[in-house]
Amino acid sequence: MKFLEKLKSRFSIMGELWAFMKVRKKWWLAPIIFILVLLGLVVVLTEGSALAPFIYTLF
Repeated sequence: MKFLEKLKSRFSIMGELWAFMKVRKKWWLAPIIFILVLLGLVVVLTEGSALAPFIYTLF
C-alpha cells in the first residue's frame, strides 16, 4: 500500500504543476521541464554503460 501512496503523491505533484502552468499561463516552463527530465533520463540510463564517459563530458 505504501508504494501506491508514493506513486499517487508523485502524480499529484505533476498534476499540481500542470494546473499551475494552465492557470497562470506559464507555458514557457514546459520546454524547460521537458529538457530537464530528458537529461535526467539520459544520465540515469547511461550510468553503467560505455556511453557514460561521453555523457559526463557534456556536463
